[in-house]
Amino acid sequence: MEREAIADIVVVGGSTGGVAAALAAAKSGKTVIMTEETDWIGGQLTSQAVPPDEHPWIESFGCTRSYRRFREDIRAYYRDAFPLTTAARENEQLNPGGGTVSRLCHEPRAALAVLERQLAPYVHSGQLTILRRHVPVNAHCDGDAIVSVTVKSLDSGNTVLLKAPYFLDATECGDLLPLAGVEYVTGAEAREETGEPHAVEGEALPQDMQGFTYCFAIDYLEGEDHTIPKPELYDFWKEYKADFWPDRLLSWTGVKPATMQPVQYGLFPGEGAFSLFKYRQIAEKEHYAQGTYNSSISLVNWPQNDYWLGSIIDVKPEDRERHLSEAKQLSLSLLYWMQTEAPRPDGGKGYPGLRLRPDVVGTEDGLAMYPYVRESRRIKAEFTILEQHVATESRPDGRAEYFSDSVGIGCYRIDLHPSTENQPYIDISSLPFQIPLGSLIPVRVNNLLAACKNIGTTHITNGCYRLHPVEWNIGEAAGYCASFCLDRGLTPSDVRSSETELAAYQRFLAAEGIELAWPSLRAV
Repeated sequence: MEREAIADIVVVGGSTGGVAAALAAAKSGKTVIMTEETDWIGGQLTSQAVPPDEHPWIESFGCTRSYRRFREDIRAYYRDAFPLTTAARENEQLNPGGGTVSRLCHEPRAALAVLERQLAPYVHSGQLTILRRHVPVNAHCDGDAIVSVTVKSLDSGNTVLLKAPYFLDATECGDLLPLAGVEYVTGAEAREETGEPHAVEGEALPQDMQGFTYCFAIDYLEGEDHTIPKPELYDFWKEYKADFWPDRLLSWTGVKPATMQPVQYGLFPGEGAFSLFKYRQIAEKEHYAQGTYNSSISLVNWPQNDYWLGSIIDVKPEDRERHLSEAKQLSLSLLYWMQTEAPRPDGGKGYPGLRLRPDVVGTEDGLAMYPYVRESRRIKAEFTILEQHVATESRPDGRAEYFSDSVGIGCYRIDLHPSTENQPYIDISSLPFQIPLGSLIPVRVNNLLAACKNIGTTHITNGCYRLHPVEWNIGEAAGYCASFCLDRGLTPSDVRSSETELAAYQRFLAAEGIELAWPSLRAV
């Protein structure tokens, strides 16, 4: 059974960028349909359960006004709904989780509540329709334009034919691109092609993609036993050791990404050089009135559960399912190893008090609804961002490449996790950068924009353009661009190629609180 739905803008994928795009388009007065594969909109922030990775200046500048509002609303959510201690309540820069990875670690359920509330006026008015648990299965094109996209319900099997003048791909893996015949690339480009110092020598490796991770949440109840059943592949993962890793993956020995030198982890503060539990902690027990939390809660997105034995993009369906299953087994095996065999400072083994928290991530098995996907299909764009544009070593003047068509800014190290071709970390310094409009525009299809990690980056530069505030900015700029084009009867290429139209669009972005350039630049 198929029905038809029409809107001004269709956002395929409810990722972090997809939500920002839908919000921007709806704010601009457009009717919007947004699809989402899981039950939770928000992508990295929610269904993938990853607290924000942000740059050091995020509290003052370096993100869009709407992303800053999201951050403020997260803090307000905890102040309004939770019995915080006086110290926590009065802290203007409250970090609800107290994690060290971010100044705003929080539970994915909090992010979901905030995003749902921000979209609520447009949903309630009928201006925005959200189709949860729907995936794109087909696209119809007429020449260089997408006419319609068919999405399928994962529950009923029914399909919906979506029609719109503009489509945005905000799926986690760039799923709309092959369906619509949009030119794209995957994996690692060859150095001969891009000239990037850290690109691979020889031929390109389309299946060389960063590992993905099935995240999960845990707390710790001393003296209790919450050991899970032994995972089916535990014996394999217990013995697994990558060539570039100093010890077995399931161990307290890891590496410093920038140098690949060994480092000793510990579970809790004081156990080893680095506390993994504290790293991505998303609920700090001490922030709340006694009895609110029995334990602090940590989000396990650690080196030990990065999965790099195979890709889930452009592979056979059975291979994709196998890699997803093996990645889940890796995460469960890490938990089981910590509960039963992990060395403790007192000479004992195992922390049976570690408790899996399915409620935190909204699933029965306790693993996030969707894997944390670091690397998507990437459009062949009007402009591709290279390592030479943003890497500190490539910029002797200490400034990233200036882009006259900037639609936002971001900052993060070029951070690539071990990849599916058995390659180790690539972790190098970068400079605060801009997001060029040309990287959002496909080389041919004229009514599609990339709206998340699928923009015109390379395997290398994806490593600094994939984080939460940047993805939000990309999605927001895409949503506003589609709206701007509809209002003026233009295509995104028209906007970029016209000095007058580009200036008008950038003035519009600036008025909406999108910073187009950094006040000063420092390496990270």
